Amino acid sequence: MTALSAPARARPTPRRTSAVAAHHHEARAGERQGVRLLASYRGLSGHRDVIALTRSDGCALVLDRAAGCDEDARVVGILGQDEPAGNAQLLCAHYLADPTRGRCRAMTPDDLLPAERPAPAVDGALDGPLVDRRGRVYLIAPTPGVAGVAELRWTCSLAPGCGSEVLPLREVVGALEAYEPARSVTVRALAAASGEPFVFVARLRGELERLDRSPIVLNRGLREAVEHELAAGASLSAIAMRCGRHKRDRRGNPSGETSWLSRRIGLLPEGGGTEPTPWVHSDTLALIAREGLAVSPREVEL
Repeated sequence: MTALSAPARARPTPRRTSAVAAHHHEARAGERQGVRLLASYRGLSGHRDVIALTRSDGCALVLDRAAGCDEDARVVGILGQDEPAGNAQLLCAHYLADPTRGRCRAMTPDDLLPAERPAPAVDGALDGPLVDRRGRVYLIAPTPGVAGVAELRWTCSLAPGCGSEVLPLREVVGALEAYEPARSVTVRALAAASGEPFVFVARLRGELERLDRSPIVLNRGLREAVEHELAAGASLSAIAMRCGRHKRDRRGNPSGETSWLSRRIGLLPEGGGTEPTPWVHSDTLALIAREGLAVSPREVEL
């Protein structure tokens, strides 16, 4: 007689979960440390939690979900990585103060993915040499320093591979008539060379600090604003007169000092110079902006 086999145990019916819950469950082990409970409340569907979930890119998802589980998750908002942590609590408070709370969309798996980083404003500028309008090439490179220690400096040449000369950062910015990307390249180069015992960076760091503190600023934005006014029918003389720069001809007729204005905005060289300067004092920039153009200085600063 054969032994009767034990009855097979009935297998429990698998619990049906949403794709979002399944995706969230797979990443739970790594994300659990980044979950923060902001508030709990009783809704029409039962008890619910409002949580802040930190993603791998540092952004925070503020979610409304069923209490104690990952079911029925809804996106209240997404906070950037540079926002204070307290903003999640503020967003939660505003959300709970709304009696309808019906504007939230269902959470999707894509909400858990890190946001794509934007490309640099100037394509390739942070990785390759910089070129001005005359074709001169600018590059940070090790140059011969004191006692055989290399010194990190900006260099300029007519073409890659040709002989180069060492320039201060300020001259590079002036030649390009833009702070970026030269400033960002400098910051990145200093960070990369930090702690290197055989690379001297003190002079380059000092040039960056002086550039940031200097009251002498680029005048390209101011020049473009003046040229816009000229295209609209204004005159250099009228703009100069608004700035308080007057002169009179032999007959006593008043007019504006157009040469003063042209030098300040980089249309004419300074006295004794051969090329217009790309720089202007910030006080003069503010005077021309406010009085001559009737705009805020911030609108013409680079």
